[in-house]
Amino acid sequence: MPTPDQKDEALDSSWPESTGDGEGADTSAVREKEGNGSTADVAPEADADPSEPVYDEARAAKAGEIRIEIEGRDSGRIIGKKGQVLAAIQHVVNRVVNRPGLDRAHVVVDAEGYRQRREDTLATMAQRLGKKALEEGKIITFEPMSPRDRRIVHLALAKFPGVVTKSDGEGEGRRVQIIPVRR
Repeated sequence: MPTPDQKDEALDSSWPESTGDGEGADTSAVREKEGNGSTADVAPEADADPSEPVYDEARAAKAGEIRIEIEGRDSGRIIGKKGQVLAAIQHVVNRVVNRPGLDRAHVVVDAEGYRQRREDTLATMAQRLGKKALEEGKIITFEPMSPRDRRIVHLALAKFPGVVTKSDGEGEGRRVQIIPVRR
């Protein structure tokens, strides 16, 4: 019967390693964006010490937000449908970082700039539909959205003349409505 050490060695030897030629495991770089816009490697190499803290309380308190950027050839898989996997990872990371008794810091997890692209797409779509609501004089209702996506739509149309936005519904079914203002 193998000893626990032999089991660990067997697991290590069965784990695919990157050969540097694009074959094997993807050892994607994980980068943390500091509040000043610069980035720092969190785990740049596969042999990074897992006991080293990823979270620096002093830097988080100073910046107020920690941004983690996931990069690599398969990073698109971590996004999931409409960013659901990315949101779940972000939720777990926030729970770990914001344990009771520690100062709170907001952690944003992104992959290949997905969040910014999503915000731009939603803002553009909101403005296009705002114009359509004005032209047709009808209320336009979006599909159910996450609170983050609803906020983006509300902000995109906050200063849009001739329309107001309103969230309607409960829980997972909450939707944004674009309502033309009667003159």
